[in-house]
Amino acid sequence: MEIVPLDSGLEDVFWNYVYQDVPNHHFFILDWKFEKNSTKILLALKENRIQGMMLTYRQSIVQLRGNAEAANALLDNLDLEKVEIQALMEHENMVLGRYKPLTRHELVLMTLRRGEERLHIRHPVVELNPTDEKEIACLMRQADPEWWGETASQQIIEGMDERLWLGIKVGGKLVSLGGTRFTEWGSNIGVVGTEASHRCKGYATSIVSTLVKEILARCPIAFIHVLSDNPPAIHVYQKVGFKPYRTYFFARGEKR
Repeated sequence: MEIVPLDSGLEDVFWNYVYQDVPNHHFFILDWKFEKNSTKILLALKENRIQGMMLTYRQSIVQLRGNAEAANALLDNLDLEKVEIQALMEHENMVLGRYKPLTRHELVLMTLRRGEERLHIRHPVVELNPTDEKEIACLMRQADPEWWGETASQQIIEGMDERLWLGIKVGGKLVSLGGTRFTEWGSNIGVVGTEASHRCKGYATSIVSTLVKEILARCPIAFIHVLSDNPPAIHVYQKVGFKPYRTYFFARGEKR
């Protein structure tokens, strides 16, 4: 097994490989296209064929894919003190053998292809703009402190041009939101959140439905990731038409 960095000489091989399973390689495609300066990708090759790959983004976020032999060889080349890693479930023991988990989850990737959508838009959904950045950041922190507890309004402003942010307001206050970044191969709904006192009113369903409508007008497939132990969110996404595609092991950890 040969471990080599992705460079211009291997890009054709890389693109041919990742486009065979776009949902599974979404972040590899996204980061290599738009964040190349912050992204490192290692390929595991055998007889010049890709057996697996590992992405490292900003020296902290890691995506791992491939067969067992490839994953083991790729992890041997990971030398970070702290990581946030998403890998196939069968790689869990390999990861935990190298990193002590501080948090650990099962993350379900759900997909929805054009023609499968069941839209339920029963509440007025508005497009958010830079003047909403403080409310967006505040609601994200409240909705899920573990994932978005450090979200700052400046982060929202910096990415506003690249994303569609939608929300529902009650009495002028933002109480539910969702966001996506459009890409031609498929768009991931990266944020969905509702203030605790306004849950179970169908707001998230209206937000997700509107995002799906906008995504499928531009590309053939929508993605969303959800924790396996979050049945209310899974119910919302299934109601709109999302189906489970693959389950991943996710952990934040420190090197043993």
